[in-house]
Amino acid sequence: MSHHKNLSEHQIDAVNVVPFVLSSEERDAIEEEKHHYEDARAASIEALKIVQKKRGWVPDEAIHAIAEVLGIPVSDVEGVATFYSQIFRKPVGRHVIRYCDSVVCYITGYQKIQAVLEEKLGIQLGQTTKDGRFTLLPTCCLGNCDKGPTMMIDDDTHSHLQIENIDTLLEQYP
Repeated sequence: MSHHKNLSEHQIDAVNVVPFVLSSEERDAIEEEKHHYEDARAASIEALKIVQKKRGWVPDEAIHAIAEVLGIPVSDVEGVATFYSQIFRKPVGRHVIRYCDSVVCYITGYQKIQAVLEEKLGIQLGQTTKDGRFTLLPTCCLGNCDKGPTMMIDDDTHSHLQIENIDTLLEQYP
């Protein structure tokens, strides 16, 4: 018989939660970044990138842990994490496809590229493929306006996209 018999299921889950802990590697790297700035808040974006590089995304609990290491309010780290679209707040696929949906890429045909990606991957914007391979995200501008339509897969920029080349492009990212 459980000693939690008077607790609701939600309360039992809360009892069994393991607290989030930054790895020593993450903590040391964040501490190192902190020392590069007069104001520790300036290290927030780099701290978020450190966690994301190791984990693939930044869980809510990491926001609190980062704020603690930097010695700043949680709201400051949350604000930075929310502002930057390159910080992922939920799990993403092994490869993140960010296609430009700016006015210029609209004129050059990004909507056809988006439709082909959604069809081939079987997902909509903001979703991840069932196999965890790709996440599809729009982004406001990739700064490649003279070469649209443009998208990034991970850190690689692909410009002058053509529908007939999408399969070949996706095959480069197993």
